[in-house]
Amino acid sequence: MKNLSFDITSLHKVYETGVTATEVITECYRRIRDHDVTGVFLYLMEEASALEEAHKIGAFDPVKYPLWGIPYVVKDNVDVGGLPTTAACPAYEYEAEKDAFVVARLREAGAIMIGKTNLDQFATGLVGLRTPYPVPKNAIDPKIVPGGSSSGSAVAVAMGLASFSLGTDTAGSGRVPAALNNIVGLKPTLGALSTRGVVPACRTLDTISIFALTVEDAYNIFKATAEYDPSDAYAQLIPAQDLAELPPSFMVGVPCAKSREFFGDAVQEASFEHTLTIIEEFGGTIQELDFTPFYDVANMLYEGAWVAERHAVVETLMNEQPDALYPVTKEVIGKAVGLSATDAFRGIYKLQELKRQVAPFLKSIDLLCVPTIPTFYSLKDLEEDPIGPNSRLGTYTNFVNLLDLCGIAVPVSTRSDGRPGSVTLLAKTGEDGFIASLASRLHQHSNVSLGATDWPLPAPSELLSTISRDRVLIAAVGAHMSDPPLNCDLVKLGCQFQRPAKTAPNYRLYSLAGGPPFRPGLMRDVRGEAIDLEIWSLPKGQLGEFLIGIPAPLGIGTISLSDGTEVKGFICEAYGLENATDITEFGGWRNFLASEKPTELA
Repeated sequence: MKNLSFDITSLHKVYETGVTATEVITECYRRIRDHDVTGVFLYLMEEASALEEAHKIGAFDPVKYPLWGIPYVVKDNVDVGGLPTTAACPAYEYEAEKDAFVVARLREAGAIMIGKTNLDQFATGLVGLRTPYPVPKNAIDPKIVPGGSSSGSAVAVAMGLASFSLGTDTAGSGRVPAALNNIVGLKPTLGALSTRGVVPACRTLDTISIFALTVEDAYNIFKATAEYDPSDAYAQLIPAQDLAELPPSFMVGVPCAKSREFFGDAVQEASFEHTLTIIEEFGGTIQELDFTPFYDVANMLYEGAWVAERHAVVETLMNEQPDALYPVTKEVIGKAVGLSATDAFRGIYKLQELKRQVAPFLKSIDLLCVPTIPTFYSLKDLEEDPIGPNSRLGTYTNFVNLLDLCGIAVPVSTRSDGRPGSVTLLAKTGEDGFIASLASRLHQHSNVSLGATDWPLPAPSELLSTISRDRVLIAAVGAHMSDPPLNCDLVKLGCQFQRPAKTAPNYRLYSLAGGPPFRPGLMRDVRGEAIDLEIWSLPKGQLGEFLIGIPAPLGIGTISLSDGTEVKGFICEAYGLENATDITEFGGWRNFLASEKPTELA
């Protein structure tokens, strides 16, 4: 048990052999005793209580309880019923009456809460040092800041004390600590995870974030908790997508050479450049963007309306007990006192103008890729300047929530100086699954151990499946594929791209008469060949609507794939071949279109 990796895949594998949840929780507490956990926990569950929770969950059942027996920790600005919530401010402490919405979902999924973790007070900071309690040590290098504000949450996971943790993210608090501790930090689309039961930082921009050892772990936790909460005024109904294979090609926006910021860290710059070459190998096309408007958005987070949001949370405390706040926290939030409602509206107007400026950039790409942090800072750096390094750590994070982007920070190959590499992938609202799919490929390619441990990343074949049981796979062979004109019909129904594939070598493909739109017809034929297609996943609840929209002579049948599996997909009835052209020799609809290039098919 001492060498057991706490990633969820590894834990499920040992649970299948008969290892009990109480044995794993016992090992969890042994690790906590054996490590220097100074400053990590603000509240640690009594071991006996955690073991009792582990005993209550019954027999191993990962279908009913997808997080059965998985130990986790919670940032101490998130409520756990019956436990104190401090937001790292003793004078603010209260006992939570009930679990935060997301904590309740984790409990229902079988996860076991171990403790509550340290943070930059009131989630105001990116360094992890702005706390009246002892500061957590960076799990990789104790001379480097641990990152914040979710410092304890990230360090606990990186040290292998827990499988995952909850943080929060307003300005990068769920991403910066991930980069500094060599773990995954998932920042969901705003509103996808309820923030009911969370002490606000900026309520309009806050989200719960997830720290984990692997992308798959983070995303499975996201899927277990992404449930619409009608009692949260900022919640959105955004179903979690499935992880899938990447599309054959995709466009990636990155800061152009002139607008990249590394503050003299040439090693970090080289690490980022190397990651971009890997993304190109995966099918990404790099498009350089002038990031100046993004930086202008980032600068607004601690100006005007959004500082006032932070002040709204602690106004009474600041008025009645001004010395209760950590000095730097009080200095940052105190700027709101001199602001007026007019200043706030001016800030809102300016942000809207900047959103207009970046909109064409975001429309031209599928995702953004940025360094998670521009460089590293030491504890000594922060002693000399408690403000500047903190601000610079937010270079590539502060604009994200203001622009309503989803994001995931993922470890990449170790830097040439031995420090962890990390990039963050960003995309538009609801594209969490797409960027997680690319993040998974990058993590698998990185060949790095998990967090600060020597545990290897599980092989892709061993990682937990994230295909929902409420979806069905559909094979598209022509006009419904990614680029042709009818793909929008699939997207409107909530279909998600899974992977490219080929049929078994016994099919023929025809260009059917009529159009536009022009369509192919696929038919089984022993004299046939392998035909290119795409696999998409369709919500089962939309299956009826999908079938209604399929015109004759097309229909849905069973298609045999080149790997020996079968999938439902588009096939053609025999009568539809009248006046059709056999295009089997092209091996697929896209190849045929590329060869013909008729203007009406473009």
